[in-house]
Amino acid sequence: MARAVKEDLKADPYSGVIYVFRAKRADRIKLLYWDGSGLVLYAKRLEQGGFRWPQITDGVMRLSAVHLVAGMEWTRVMTPRRTRAPQEVS
Repeated sequence: MARAVKEDLKADPYSGVIYVFRAKRADRIKLLYWDGSGLVLYAKRLEQGGFRWPQITDGVMRLSAVHLVAGMEWTRVMTPRRTRAPQEVS
């Protein structure tokens, strides 16, 4: 992921910026950021539905913190609810 940030996006993965990668179906995301002591990778896969995203222009979507929090319906993701275990691990 850090190599994708550096080579594909021509950006510095150690700058403190949070880089967000999503699957084409928008049901999975990965966040990569430098916390000062190492790279942190956060991954989330939704069992049903998907995250909502703004339009992509020139292959890149730039989000402010407000866009990231508001646009991805975190209340839906963070609200505890009774769930079943995933059927398969990938």
